[in-house]
Amino acid sequence: MGGTPFITVEGPIGVGKTSLAKAIADHFNFTLLKEIVDENPFLGKFYEDIEEWSFQTEMFFLCNRYKQLGDINKHYISKSQPVVADYHILKNLVFAQRSLNPQEYQKYYDIYQILTTDMPKPNVVIYLNASLDTLLKRIKLRGREIEKNISPLYLEQLSLDYDETMKSFEQQFPEIPVLRFSGDEFDFVKNDGDLNHIINVLSASLKKRSVQP
Repeated sequence: MGGTPFITVEGPIGVGKTSLAKAIADHFNFTLLKEIVDENPFLGKFYEDIEEWSFQTEMFFLCNRYKQLGDINKHYISKSQPVVADYHILKNLVFAQRSLNPQEYQKYYDIYQILTTDMPKPNVVIYLNASLDTLLKRIKLRGREIEKNISPLYLEQLSLDYDETMKSFEQQFPEIPVLRFSGDEFDFVKNDGDLNHIINVLSASLKKRSVQP
């Protein structure tokens, strides 16, 4: 798979997806695509009562990410302009499987399949993960009011869900490399050496696949 670079950064809440995506965009002069989070009117209620507000929350995210990716494909990727996104559309299923009941999830999954059929696929996925302690510290450090009620148990389960989802993704799409980095071992925000290592690994992967940054 060659062509225009389209890189997605994924991982659980607080692991540093946006920070890394921005650093990559700045380094290569790529367009940065950031997911809509704070604009979700249901998210605060969701963290207070997951069962009550999960379907509304997940549908909002799905529809907005669908619109974002459609726009980025139309205005950038189709015109050979590189893009790095701080999410992959598959994250919708990670969260939905954790929060929706079986009946709701089936409805959600059917809609997801319809909306994502012709979505652009990344050349490379960067997968970040970290221990629960690291995730909780980073969430506290960035101080988002909307995240103050996140349950540590929910966050821990979400991290495990991500691991399983990425394994399944690699089996389903073996042609798309997944570059894995531990947030416990790499502090790419404060340590330039750690960031440069990730940049170098990414550059080598793109070059190997005849994708020129």
